[in-house]
Amino acid sequence: MGRAGQPKDRTDGPERKCIVTGEVQPRYGLIRFAIGPEGQIAPDLMEKLPGRGIWVSADRAALEKAVAKGLFARAAKQPVQVPEGLADLVETQLAKRVINLISLARKGGRAVSGYEKVKTMLGKEEARVLIQASDGSERGKSKLSTPQGGSFIGWLTADELGQAFGRQTTIHAALGAGGLLQRVVEEAARLKGLRVSDGETARRKGK
Repeated sequence: MGRAGQPKDRTDGPERKCIVTGEVQPRYGLIRFAIGPEGQIAPDLMEKLPGRGIWVSADRAALEKAVAKGLFARAAKQPVQVPEGLADLVETQLAKRVINLISLARKGGRAVSGYEKVKTMLGKEEARVLIQASDGSERGKSKLSTPQGGSFIGWLTADELGQAFGRQTTIHAALGAGGLLQRVVEEAARLKGLRVSDGETARRKGK
C-alpha cells in the first residue's frame, strides 16, 4: 500500500458494476445503495439492507453525476427519491465509520496517537499505517514518514481523529498490523474518494 492510502489489489471477493462508469470492480471500491419501502435511496455502507443493491464508485464526482443524470431511477427501473446532498451524506457516514474503526483498533491495543508514540512505533517498524490530520501543521507532519510498504491516511481532521482517541484533537496516529487494519484502510480509501480533490487537498468542512 502506498501513501495514497489505497488498499492492496485483491483479485478475490465479489465484484460489482458502477451504474455511472459501467466499470466492474471489487465491491470495497464502491458504495452500495438500497431502495426503501417508500422508494427512497439510502446509503448502505454496511451492505446489510434488504433488496437489490445499486452500486456507485466511491467517488464524489460519480455520485453527483448519478444524482444529476437520474441514474438511480434508471438502475432501479422505478421512480426513486434521492436525499438532498447525497454525496455529503455519504461522506459524513464514511467519516464516522472510519473514526469508529480506528477507535476499535485503539481499544484493541493496535493504534496509538501523539507524535512521540507514533515516532516510536514507526522506529520499531511496528506501524503499518500512518494517520495525520488534514488540518495539522505541515511542518510537524513532515517529520514522520509512511512506513515502508504501508499506507497513509491524511484526510481526517484533527477533531475527527481526536474522536477516535477520546481527545479533543489529534494530529498524529498510527496503526499496527492485524485486527481491523485492512478494514480501516479500505474504508478510509472510500472516504478519500468523497473528500479529496486535486489529488491531495482534503475537502474541509463548511467549504
